[in-house]
Parts: sequence; C-alpha cells; structure tokens
Amino acid sequence: MTYHSGSRAIQDRVGVRDLADHVGRAIGQGIRPVAAAFLEQQPMLVVGAAAPASGPGPDCGAAPGGGDVWASLLTGRPGFVRATGPHQVSVAGGLPAGDPLTVALVTAGTPVGTIALDPRTRRRMRLNGRVRPTPRGFAVEADQVFANCPKYLQKRETYETVADRTTGVPRHGRELTPSQRQFVEAADTFFLATVHAHGADASHRGGNPGFVHVDSTGELSWRDYPGNSMFLTLGNLAADPRAGLLFLDWTSGAVLQLTGTARTEFAPGGERTVRFTLAEAVETPGASPLRWSAPAYSPANP
Repeated sequence: MTYHSGSRAIQDRVGVRDLADHVGRAIGQGIRPVAAAFLEQQPMLVVGAAAPASGPGPDCGAAPGGGDVWASLLTGRPGFVRATGPHQVSVAGGLPAGDPLTVALVTAGTPVGTIALDPRTRRRMRLNGRVRPTPRGFAVEADQVFANCPKYLQKRETYETVADRTTGVPRHGRELTPSQRQFVEAADTFFLATVHAHGADASHRGGNPGFVHVDSTGELSWRDYPGNSMFLTLGNLAADPRAGLLFLDWTSGAVLQLTGTARTEFAPGGERTVRFTLAEAVETPGASPLRWSAPAYSPANP
C-alpha cells in the first residue's frame, strides 16, 4: 500500500488525494539502473529509524522500534552505498560508536528510511525498507523507492574529504545550548526521520537560513512548504508523533541530532507549520569528514 491512513487524512484535508494517487505511481520497490548509478556516486547517506525501546522485548533483548526516533549520518568513499540486487542496497561500514541508531542498524527487521542527497546535482533518492545485518555493515531490503524533485535543495558544487578530521566526543543534553540554537537558526537544510506502524521514512527540509525558528521555550518550528502532495512525512506524524532531526555543519562536519515529538498546525488559507518539542539533543563535533563548498540557495525557497 503506497499510503497509510495518516497520509490519506492529510491529503484529504488539503484536497490533493487525486494528485497524490497520480504522484504515488512513481513509488516502487525496484532500484532502476539510473538510481543504482546515482547511489554509487554518493559520499553520504542519511538514515532514520526508531531506536530499540529500553524495556525488554519478547526475546529478553531490547524491544525493536519502540524507542525514540533519530536521523543519523553515514559517510564513506563513493561506492560505500550501492545496489546489490533489484530490491536491495548494501552499506559498507556503520555508525560511529555511541550513535543513537547503532543498535537499530544491526538488528534484523528494523524498519528504516534512507535518503541519498547530492548537493552537486540537486538530486535526491529515498529508499525505505528493513534492515538486514551483513559482515561488512548492513543491507536494506526495499519496500519503497522513489526520487523527489529538487525543490528547496541548496546546490553545493564540490566537496573534499578532510583526512585529519577526528570525531569528537558526543555532547548530550535535554535542551539546546545557545550555540546550538544559533546552529539551528542558521541552517539551510535539515533531515527529518519519521515512523508509522509498518515502516520508517527519512526526508529533507530546506530553505533560506532562518527558515527554522527556535522560540523561548526551545520549541522548533518551520513552515511546511508545498511539495509533491504525498504527505508521507506529515502523514507519519499524524499516525505517530515521534520524530528525529539531523542538522549538519557542511564546513566543519559537526552534526546535531534531535529527538522528540512533532505536530502539524493548519492555518486558514492552507499554510502549515510543523512544531517540534525536543526530548534529547546529541551534538558530535567532526562527525563527518566532508567539507562542502558554499551553497547557492534554491530558487524555489520562499
């Protein structure tokens, strides 16, 4: 099923069910050759999933998928992500020790969403499925494979790998520090992980710096700009409010991961705002070895 009840409810509220049905025909399970070639050119991949719950599962281990939702960043030499079958991608390596999703990505059957985004070409590809651990990392058996248009995606012409950059010690907190607030409000891009009863998704949000706001209570908010009318992300949030955000410093490689809950507010005239309540923040200096060139902002940005 392309859409679950949460997405259908948003589509009906906005009045785009027919358009969503038309666009949804582009979602499949197969990885086409052009998509496979795209994946092999990428030096980074964002994954989103729910961490295992802290309580015991039926096998006396951690219960899968019942914990906080996070978005995490993986990097490697191009080719570290590649299609290894018509319905499967394999990822060499894994997350840094201590990443909130480390256990989820070595647990067979974990629902996971992935997004490969190439700032050089302003292209992105999403693949959602289930994890299968492998000797070199993990694989994802695809349930949904599709591309998105380049709207709100900033162009960065080049990147370099900083060989001597080292990953710092993660800093955990329950609220944003002043420097983290500044980081968030200066961002032109972030990644958003959401889940529903049968899967997970990772998506991209972009805009001119300042498109994400942090209020005096620490709540984050951003406008939901017009997109492809699928409403996969907002549909997931309607079904399950857990969400994970990932902000990347494209120069220093620092990563800020946030987990919490999100809700969508609908204003007269159709404008939508998503509000995110923070539960935990993890900031990791130098998490990415990549240093990207300065952005050219998308002409679609409001």
